Parts: sequence; structure tokens; C-alpha cells
Amino acid sequence: MTTTVEKPSSDAPSGGNVPLVELKNVGKSYGNITALKDICLRVHAGEVTGILGDNGAGKSTLIKIISGLHQQTDGELLVDGEPTKFGSPADALEKGIATVYQNLAVVPLMPVWRNFFLGQELRKKSFPFSLDADAMRATTLTELSKMGIDLPDVDVPIGSLSGGQKQCVAIARAVFFGARVLILDEPTAALGVKQSGVVLKYITAAKEAGFGVVFITHNPHHAHLVGDHFVLLNRGRQKLDCTYDEITLEHLTQQMAGGDELEALSHELRGGKN
Repeated sequence: MTTTVEKPSSDAPSGGNVPLVELKNVGKSYGNITALKDICLRVHAGEVTGILGDNGAGKSTLIKIISGLHQQTDGELLVDGEPTKFGSPADALEKGIATVYQNLAVVPLMPVWRNFFLGQELRKKSFPFSLDADAMRATTLTELSKMGIDLPDVDVPIGSLSGGQKQCVAIARAVFFGARVLILDEPTAALGVKQSGVVLKYITAAKEAGFGVVFITHNPHHAHLVGDHFVLLNRGRQKLDCTYDEITLEHLTQQMAGGDELEALSHELRGGKN
């Protein structure tokens, strides 16, 4: 089945060259500890922005700021060109910014359709306290089929699905509930080659449908396959900011691995053997 994604609502206010989300010199401090400093980032409709960095680079802090979990200490966050302050993740969701975290926030023993509507269940109009299970099952099947997931039984526990399928269920859920910007937190980190391919295909489909995608990863190969724009974080600082045409996979991998620091270490280790 072909992977397709419905376009975001046509009444989305952002258009042209105005980024859906933009960070201007954003910083975040926790007391005397600086987690991020002078981060500049633009997320455009129809583009994948790859945010790369090793453990401790500041990727998680950046996600928390864009998703409304934390407020920045310095700088500006703009949505559709307007300065914005989020008080909570609900505020970000109202602006169409949805985050799919690495742990997916699913209940493994619950069926797929219950997880799809978790916290936003449909209820029968005639019996407000009764769940409309049939409508939720049908909607879940329809939305998953749009992504190319052929899952004939959405009553199976979501924990029985493959890692790639669970990622796609979480992404489809975000799209269905009105996301224009998808923040994907290490979606391929725990997946094999085949399942990673499933997720990467959907990221491309979301981009082609006009969504702005923020792809958080430590894998330069995956980022380079689908990314249009790359930002590399290192110890809370922005080390690299370039487009796909401006960098090769080899250079991106070298920068991710430590660049000059790695080369210096290589010379030191080789010299020690002489």
C-alpha cells in the first residue's frame, strides 16, 4: 500500500517563506547550568529539519522548548512569524505543534484504537458517558491505511506491533488531531534497518504533504536521507547550520563524530603506537 498523508488544513496561517516555527538566539539555563545558548532554528512547511547531536548535546531541552514543556530563558520563539510563549504542551498543540517522543507514551496492553484516541476519546451523543468504540475503531483503521499500514485488526494490543508500526501509529495520531509541525524524538533509534525504512518513508510523505518536520536523531545517515536542513548541537551550542545542498553525508558524519577533535585524537592514538 502506498504511503500517503493528508495535507494540513488549508486555513493554516503560515505560508510563503514565513517559518511555521522559528527560534531566535534561544537559550535555556537551569540555575548556573547553561543547557542551550544562542540557538537559531527555522522550521518551514514541506521541509524536514534534522537536529543532530550526541547525548548531552541539548536535543531534549530543545524539544521541551518547542513543545511547550519548558520556556526559554533567552531569545524568542515565533509561530507563523508571531512571538509566542507556551505555558504548557497544550498551548503548543493548539498551534499545531505535536511531539512524538521516543517512548511513544502508549499503553502496551491496550488495543491500537484505544491508544490512538488516548485522552481524546469519542463518546456517543446519546450516552455521553459511553465510549463510541465503533467510531474510534473505524477512524483508526482509516487513518492508518492513509499511512500505508495495513492493520486489519485494531483490537490487538499496541505492544504486539513492530517498532516501526508503533511509531507510525503515534505519528498518524498527531496528524489526525491537527498537527502542522511534527517533532519526532529519535524515531529510528531502537529500530532495525527495515523498520527504520518504514518510518523514514513516512517522514518523507509528511514533508511532501506540507508538514514541517523536526527530526531529532543521532544518526547522520538517517538525517541525510530525508533532511532538507541540518542543525548540529554540541554541548548546548549550535555547531552547524546548513542545507542538504551544502553538506555531504561524509562531512555531516564527520561533524557528528567530532570533526577536528576526532582527527586530533586519531593522530594522537596512532602516534602512541609508533
